[in-house]
Amino acid sequence: MTKLTRILSAAMLALVSVFLLAGCTTTGSTGADATSGNVTMIIMMLVVIVVFYFFMIRPENKRKKQQQAMRDSIAVGDKITTIGGMLGRVVSVGSDHLTFETGEDRVRIQVTKWAISSVGKDSDEPQ
Repeated sequence: MTKLTRILSAAMLALVSVFLLAGCTTTGSTGADATSGNVTMIIMMLVVIVVFYFFMIRPENKRKKQQQAMRDSIAVGDKITTIGGMLGRVVSVGSDHLTFETGEDRVRIQVTKWAISSVGKDSDEPQ
């Protein structure tokens, strides 16, 4: 989680706590006052849920889609880096796995596509 996400999470937790405490401390109020207080608390909870969605859930889903698109676009000749830190050049691509060569020894390693962290085009190709 990024620093901004942590700060937003802490702020949301504090906000929810304040709303819950405010809703619990209404003593001696009439029925109409209690009902309007409950409606206000429900609206505030919905606002908190919407804010959580737009600041935490939606960006995470967007990041996952970008990573999946990057992994689906891997082609022979691309330079890749695995999540384990291995570097190499792709020599064959399957539906859910790929094979790449590392270094001058031409050692071939086969990994699943989800293990790829980044892709770069071959620098030897003309641009």
